[in-house]
Amino acid sequence: MKINELKINRMVWIPAICLIILSVSCDIATEPEIEGPTQVEAKQSIGPSNILARVNNVAKDGNEIFDVTEVQPIPPGGMAGWNDYLKANVTYPAEAKSMGIEGTVIVVFVVNSDGSVSNPEILRGIGGGADEEALRVVQNSPKWEPAMQKDRIVNCRMRLPIRFKLS
Repeated sequence: MKINELKINRMVWIPAICLIILSVSCDIATEPEIEGPTQVEAKQSIGPSNILARVNNVAKDGNEIFDVTEVQPIPPGGMAGWNDYLKANVTYPAEAKSMGIEGTVIVVFVVNSDGSVSNPEILRGIGGGADEEALRVVQNSPKWEPAMQKDRIVNCRMRLPIRFKLS
């Protein structure tokens, strides 16, 4: 019986030793106290004059082409006028109709400082003649009101969707 009692006594010590080792090895971290909100003084005001413009490429007239400007180009009549222009001038391609092609063509073009449109390209097309029709309509669009950056008229790259939907 003494042998069984010795084994039981040893077995009691094993979990106790494990518990002691575990509690010593754990590091109890206290969370730092969070103070209330603090006031921060602005070193510089944020407004249109602080907007940085991204410039990519150079236009035909030697001036840079901006991707982002303070004042974006505006089509005649605003975006509502642009939508009216598209409704009146886009012809659904016969090939796209016969193939049942629908979708959105994304056209990239430059609105020059004189308001004219140049360099139309397809960023994402749907085929079936819709891409060519979108290019034609954008190339033949009336003059836009040009973009402005730091109170000067600049060239600006635009990306616009043209939706083709069978009704």
